[in-house]
Amino acid sequence: MAMADLAKHQLTGSVPLSAIAERQQLSLAYLEQIFMHLRRAGLVESARGRTGGYRLGRPASDIRVAEVMRAVEEQTRMTRCLDGGAGCLGEERCLTHSLWSALGQEIESFLMSVSLQEVLDGIPTEKSRGPGGKGVGVAAE
Repeated sequence: MAMADLAKHQLTGSVPLSAIAERQQLSLAYLEQIFMHLRRAGLVESARGRTGGYRLGRPASDIRVAEVMRAVEEQTRMTRCLDGGAGCLGEERCLTHSLWSALGQEIESFLMSVSLQEVLDGIPTEKSRGPGGKGVGVAAE
């Protein structure tokens, strides 16, 4: 939400985090932590001074939602398995592990296909449809 807000409002220059926090009803302290990670990843740049704040590090059309999530260490893992190979249930994988793992990969792929600009403009119809061009939740006939 904060990155979309920044992309939308940076046309007039750098955007103060306090303005983003107010518009998005988020804690300023929380945003400061998030933007530290985003800055390290090169997704935002900071400007100091009276007109200081943040601006995108690249055009919104070149920033993928998955990059933002990775920068702030948000995962799309759908299972409780750890990355190190430990199982869901002790040393064993749960019965539905492959299902949730595949879903996590689909989510990651979708988020990598969506740019920050597309978030602002609206996700294109072809990206918001499920397999076979059907709308999400629509059963095949």
